[in-house]
Amino acid sequence: QVQLVESGGGLVQAGGSLRLSCAASGIIFSINAMNWYRQAPGKQRELVASITRGGNTNYADSVKGRFTISRDNAKNTVYLQMNTLKPEDTAVYYCNTWAYSAQRWGQGTQVTVSS
Repeated sequence: QVQLVESGGGLVQAGGSLRLSCAASGIIFSINAMNWYRQAPGKQRELVASITRGGNTNYADSVKGRFTISRDNAKNTVYLQMNTLKPEDTAVYYCNTWAYSAQRWGQGTQVTVSS
């Protein structure tokens, strides 16, 4: 059974930092590309950051230079370090991967940035 469990969300003031974690099980983590998405109220879910199995990363323009995605294959965990947070970063953040012919999603973790 594939499980993705996010943690690390919370309430933070603008300019602050948070680190999200996503622990994966039921997949061969080291071969999977991993993604972070977010969805703000009334908006579509958007891709925030991706990391390949080789460690190559990609970011949405809105978070470049502020967010860093990383992975620890020994812990089956992917991280999203978020710095210089802005109120427009407020959203539910989801961990995502493609495994066994299907998109897999975590339950999401709420990030709220106050101005």
